[in-house]
Amino acid sequence: MKRILTATAFCALMAGAAQAEKIGVAMSLFDDNYLTVLRHNIQRHADALGIEVQMEDAQGDIARQQSQIENFVAAGLDGIIVMLVDADSGKAMSKIAEQGGVPLVFVNMLPANMDKFPEKQAWVGSDEEQAGELQATEVCKLMGGSGDAVILMGQLGTTGQRGRTDAEERVFKNPPCDGIKILDAQTANWMRTPAMDLMTNWITSGMKPKAVVANNDEMALGAVQALKSSGFDMKDVIVAGVDATQDALAAMKAGDLDVTVYQSAKGQGEGALDTVLKIARGEAFEHKVAVPFELVTPANLDEYMKKN
Repeated sequence: MKRILTATAFCALMAGAAQAEKIGVAMSLFDDNYLTVLRHNIQRHADALGIEVQMEDAQGDIARQQSQIENFVAAGLDGIIVMLVDADSGKAMSKIAEQGGVPLVFVNMLPANMDKFPEKQAWVGSDEEQAGELQATEVCKLMGGSGDAVILMGQLGTTGQRGRTDAEERVFKNPPCDGIKILDAQTANWMRTPAMDLMTNWITSGMKPKAVVANNDEMALGAVQALKSSGFDMKDVIVAGVDATQDALAAMKAGDLDVTVYQSAKGQGEGALDTVLKIARGEAFEHKVAVPFELVTPANLDEYMKKN
């Protein structure tokens, strides 16, 4: 009788293991502060749910990411989550997954020109224009509606760069912020060192902006380094970012960063995994799930210290 019970338990265990779902996750870049937090939230949620995930790093290469999607489909995975290298590549990735019959959820970056998703696909992320509007409106308030500003843009063509920059420029063109002049706007590809170099070049050329508006925190922190190295008093320059990463919040606590916008890596990561599992299981789901951005300033800083 004992042997029969043991065998039965073993068979049940094996049956459960055989049914365990496996999700492929294709990230645009592992070496990015916010995306690292996003990736860890997906992994942590998967561990809690008993789901196996296979993480892949596209290293900023569209062709590499497309190959990863193809491999996930060929391997017969239960679903795919992708953080795109480039918004314009979204349709190609979507087609590969659709043809393979594998559920696909885009996380964070919304594919360009994709108004309608295929039956088994969705997007979980945040409204990039909301981030730019929250950020620029607060910067305008701190500037008193006038003065010179520069914009550090993310990788050109990404929805974050497009949405945040468009909103920032729109806010600065309209009252009560139309007294703000944008001296220049250039890309630093979301990264700290290129932003530091670009900010140094602006300073060397004679620019003395009253505000530096960056599409993300990493670039804002690069600008802070350049400004401090060039002898600027940080009390005289308003610096703004997006993401509310731990490094950015530490800089805000130190008085170097004035504004950031909280982007919930937890909300996006957990939401993406939950959504792809719903699709794979044939459950009801939403094709677009928006996770709101939230303004962070020194006044409410403590509320966000442990969120990302």
